[in-house]
Amino acid sequence: MKTDFRKSTVYQIYPKSFCDSNQDGLGDLRGVISKLEYIKELGVDYIWMTPFFVSPQNDNGYDVEDYYQIDPRYGTMQDVEELIKEADKHGIKLMFDMVFNHVSTRHEWFQKALEGDPYYKDFFFFRKGKENGEPPTNWESKFGGSAWKYVEKFDEYYLHLYDVTQADLNWDNENVRRELQNIVKFWMDKGVKGFRFDVVNLISKGTFEDDTEGDGRKYYTDGPNIHKYLKELHDMTFGTDTEIVTVGEMSSTSIENCYDYAGEKTGELSMVFSFHHLKVDFMGNEKWVLVPADFRKLKNILFEWQTKMEAYHAWNALFWCNHDQPRVVSRFGDEGKYWKESAKMLATMIHLMRGTPYIYQGEEIGMTNAGFTDISQYRDVESLNHFRILQEKGLTESDAYRILQIHSRDNSRTPMQWDTSAHAGFTGSEKTQPWISVNPNYTHINAAQQMEEEDSVFCYYKRLVALRKELDIIAYGSIEPLDINHPCIFAYKRTYEGQEMLIVANFYGRDCEWKYKTELKDFQCILSNYKNIRKPENNIWKLQPYETQVWYKI
Repeated sequence: MKTDFRKSTVYQIYPKSFCDSNQDGLGDLRGVISKLEYIKELGVDYIWMTPFFVSPQNDNGYDVEDYYQIDPRYGTMQDVEELIKEADKHGIKLMFDMVFNHVSTRHEWFQKALEGDPYYKDFFFFRKGKENGEPPTNWESKFGGSAWKYVEKFDEYYLHLYDVTQADLNWDNENVRRELQNIVKFWMDKGVKGFRFDVVNLISKGTFEDDTEGDGRKYYTDGPNIHKYLKELHDMTFGTDTEIVTVGEMSSTSIENCYDYAGEKTGELSMVFSFHHLKVDFMGNEKWVLVPADFRKLKNILFEWQTKMEAYHAWNALFWCNHDQPRVVSRFGDEGKYWKESAKMLATMIHLMRGTPYIYQGEEIGMTNAGFTDISQYRDVESLNHFRILQEKGLTESDAYRILQIHSRDNSRTPMQWDTSAHAGFTGSEKTQPWISVNPNYTHINAAQQMEEEDSVFCYYKRLVALRKELDIIAYGSIEPLDINHPCIFAYKRTYEGQEMLIVANFYGRDCEWKYKTELKDFQCILSNYKNIRKPENNIWKLQPYETQVWYKI
């Protein structure tokens, strides 16, 4: 039976940190297989697996060396085939992560390019430097430094928008596009029913010239041929199977482009990830700073994407967390007194909007940021680079640490907290050290305990997943933002075929009043993170710290 992605929920797994089945300190595919009952209990429909292909792991698998082979540290092709088969038995489909903007410099294509093979050199962007010896453009790598690497043999530079070991692919070359289409077809034949495309809106580069105003992104973001290339990929691969769902990660994109990327009838992708709402604690596009989150900006961005994507019949992916983002309960909630309440409130906000929700491993139990205090604990190449860069810019070491503790991608990559045994049950041996340290709060934040507690964060997420399947209004209804200028309330209304739903959330850890005239006759509060629900009196809502309420017209 075809799964309707509008009524579905996706669970993201970062295999390296999920479950270690062979006690080598690294999560693996058999570890995922062993936890399928847990994932089924949560009620999700898809598992998005971040890359487990052969890779030198300079960017934790997003530097792919071979798209057709499984990295031995994760398992074998037989393990992948068993995972697909066993997940299907549990009513769960697999979504694989395709990193098609760049490949590892150890990939066969790039190695042949370095040998001087003109066919493969044209798979990449090799360019001469400027007359003064500088790189071809002043573009900056997303991980810091120049986006160009000099190759003495050719007296040329190659483009790498990310790590120096991640060479950008030239999608203007039809041969590149055919190779990537073949990869998608290969995994479709294995039974994969979903694809997530990494930074896919960067695949069409524009002109190669200096950016006098920024870091170069305006010349390669949402480029001139992007829609043409995505339609071609759709038509030649996943578009031939109506069961397949796709999502594109859109870096610094515009909402206007996303009307086409995720349009109902545009023939590109099912939905898009946009990140504008997760830059409200940045300074412009700079994330390596310490600034408070701008709540009103957060509301404006979320509601703009909700209403405009609806108006253009396009679809959002809804999310707070992933392998590149810090934990949301630490970022916008409370790790202390109101940990449980804030985790549930944030889940309610995002899950009942118009779009398909994504849950990142551990989010469903309220996992928090890592709290690392020494640079030796960090593994992320971006964090390690910026720890150095921040100090070169004049920041003290303690300030650099504080920024990493808030923004580092490693915050989301600590091992999944399964139970109270050694290493949170991530690996079966007390003597085995996980590849990255376990958050010490696993003794009171773990899956085993929460599955037994009726009032747990896990059970709350489970209810949200079930509600989307039960009530058509969540999947298909229109959305109306409410009181967008209120300083602490996040509220919206959903409507569909005579049904109504009102979602109200206090975004802060203090009591809050909201004056909103509404008639709750025939409404019932179907979900809240507090037991003592106070119905509004005289159109005044009195909400407790991080309180959320969901009212549904019966």
